[in-house]
Amino acid sequence: MTEFRQAAAPLSGRTAWARRFDTPLREFLRTETGSAAILLAATVAALIWANVDARSYEALWSTDLSIRFGGSGVAMDLRHWVNSGLMTFFFFVVGLEARREFDMGELRERRRLLLPVMAGIGGMVVPVAIYLLFNAGRPSAHGWGAAMSTDTAFALGMLALVASRLPARAHTYMLTVTVVDDLVALAVITIFYSEHVSRPAVLAALVIFALTLLVRSTGVRNGVVYVIFGTGAWVALFMSGVEPVVIGLAMGLLTYASPATRGDLERASDLFRLFREQPTAELARSASAGVAQAISPNHRLLQLYHPWSSYVIVPLFALANAGIPISGGFLQRAFTSPITLGILAAYVLGKPVGIVGSTWLVTRLTRGRVRPPVGWAAVAGGGTIAGIGFTVSLLIATLAFQGPQLEEAKFGVLAAALLACVLTWVVGRVTAMLPKPVKVRALLGTAESIVDLSAPVDPRRDHLRGPEEAPVTLVEYGDFECPYCGQAEPIVRELLADFGDLRYVWRHLPLHDVHPSAQLAAEAAEAAAAQGAFWEMHDVLLDHQGDLLITDLARYAENLGLDVERFLADLDEHNGARRIAEDVESADLSGVSGTPTFFVNGRRHHGAYDIETLSAAVRTAKARAYASGAGIVGLAPAAEAPARLRRPVRLRRPAR
Repeated sequence: MTEFRQAAAPLSGRTAWARRFDTPLREFLRTETGSAAILLAATVAALIWANVDARSYEALWSTDLSIRFGGSGVAMDLRHWVNSGLMTFFFFVVGLEARREFDMGELRERRRLLLPVMAGIGGMVVPVAIYLLFNAGRPSAHGWGAAMSTDTAFALGMLALVASRLPARAHTYMLTVTVVDDLVALAVITIFYSEHVSRPAVLAALVIFALTLLVRSTGVRNGVVYVIFGTGAWVALFMSGVEPVVIGLAMGLLTYASPATRGDLERASDLFRLFREQPTAELARSASAGVAQAISPNHRLLQLYHPWSSYVIVPLFALANAGIPISGGFLQRAFTSPITLGILAAYVLGKPVGIVGSTWLVTRLTRGRVRPPVGWAAVAGGGTIAGIGFTVSLLIATLAFQGPQLEEAKFGVLAAALLACVLTWVVGRVTAMLPKPVKVRALLGTAESIVDLSAPVDPRRDHLRGPEEAPVTLVEYGDFECPYCGQAEPIVRELLADFGDLRYVWRHLPLHDVHPSAQLAAEAAEAAAAQGAFWEMHDVLLDHQGDLLITDLARYAENLGLDVERFLADLDEHNGARRIAEDVESADLSGVSGTPTFFVNGRRHHGAYDIETLSAAVRTAKARAYASGAGIVGLAPAAEAPARLRRPVRLRRPAR
């Protein structure tokens, strides 16, 4: 037993737990947050470089670079290789994240698609209209596309830095809005900012993409095949005159996302077991392929490319495009330029008005059936930070303008980004000054949360700890032989001690392929439940995870004062197997494949399960429950909350 605990101990720290249970969305947001500082540093470096030695700055990025095969090839200067070549990978990552949100995120409920789509469109139409007001009747009106798109990476990163009090769902909502923003922006680039289009080359690109769809439909998962098709389509679009970055987004949208299924994980375990018994090179390849196939291609590719996109490609893009020689004369010209003023007003005023106004309009027209997943203060903060229109805006500016007009457009984009950060900080500070009940509602809102738990908690059936009418329910799918479940158990007990209005539910998910004694231990817990001692046996089993043989279980039953003969008879007849199978089926329907997996008020908890993270999840769920005043089983009016907060934890044993 001591050896078992020592083996599990190195994974008990917060860092290891968080690393093991990260999710694609959390990784995405964390990468964007970390890259914001690098992107900002690259922007400052470009400005300093362009003002210290403008000649060397332009000389470097104007260097020609060509790739040729025989008599044909692709030739561009270094800046265009960054803008049209490397940025294809950036939009590939955007496409991957859009597909992940559509398959697994907030947009998997299709009715929720309406709100971010309308908010994204409104957040582009209003800025474009404002820009055109400043440039009506001028040749510069052609550059309206530079005043509409939000930089996903920069905006989300700065949102975390200047408005850390906004809830995590504000980041998620803004992510879905900016994904729509990026999709529309690429369509605008393709339709309005592609010149001298060659129809045969466009047709060739469409044929290659159609072949990609055909190959994908046959189940081919070899990445090399898609790299070849993607490269061919990119070259064809480049030759056609259409901005080729669109192919990155299209390829990303084709890459499906899905949680790892229990069946795939069991097959991976079997392959690894074969390798463990006979460690040959062939079995090593099979085991590696089995583990890789258990994870969806979307997640694997996000992990591979997203850090490169955020930490290398986007900062390099900023370094290549943000350099503007600034002088007194330039500033005087810029602040009277309709291009600069149009972009500045479009982002600083148009973005928040468009996003907040569209969100309000959809909520109003649907009579509240569709509403944002966060409160209006969080929507406003997202709207103001959307005024950071860096990457795509600069990309369109380079396509629409040249010379002094391009410098004026770039200055407008940079100034708007600075003011957007200031406005978002102001929104955060004003929200923090509100009375607590108003602030909770303003941040969290009253929208109905997505329920991931397929089988609702039933007090007549489920094993419960805590008050039955609690506003927050924590469900754990666990395995008595799983070391991580053993590590989570003291965390759960601490939660129950800290929150008197929390109820906790244990459901069985024995992982037969890695824990040979898990099924027997689960049946032992059910045999003890038949005698009114489920929780006592539950605690003993998690305290003795290395000793789960039949003789050990009989000893535990005797120590608990149970009828040992009846206990052993229940085990021999597998009387608890049906109940365990029901839990396993509900786990499969809820997309649970590993242990421990937690649900907070029916919403799957992603990320670490240390005391700080789970406590924050419980507090947020409780705040949302009291803010909405409905939707939680057994929830009393908010006025009764203080009395419930003082209620002590009690244990509920199932009836015999």
